[in-house]
Amino acid sequence: MARTTYYPLCPTDDLESGERMFVEIGEDSVVVFNIAGEYFAIADLCTHDMGSLGEGDVEGHEIICPRHGARFDLRTGEVLTLPAVQGVPSYPVRVVDGIIEIGVEEE
Repeated sequence: MARTTYYPLCPTDDLESGERMFVEIGEDSVVVFNIAGEYFAIADLCTHDMGSLGEGDVEGHEIICPRHGARFDLRTGEVLTLPAVQGVPSYPVRVVDGIIEIGVEEE
């Protein structure tokens, strides 16, 4: 049975509103966003062409792939527009004692 293990990333002061941070979790590239004090983490990988997603423009809770314009929901990783047809992995994020933590499912 899988369980979620949380790993500390950084103090909340290190990721101000509107900013993003790129991290490696195991072998996965992840981008963490602060959207008006809420934190979200998704894989840094567009499922359309496997390019980096994290450098894309953010509009509300959507990120737009910088290569071909596919949109994804930052909260869930759900794909919202073509040309991508599959969502990206999303990771739970929490703040504990002022530290941003990212959750990873482990067996």
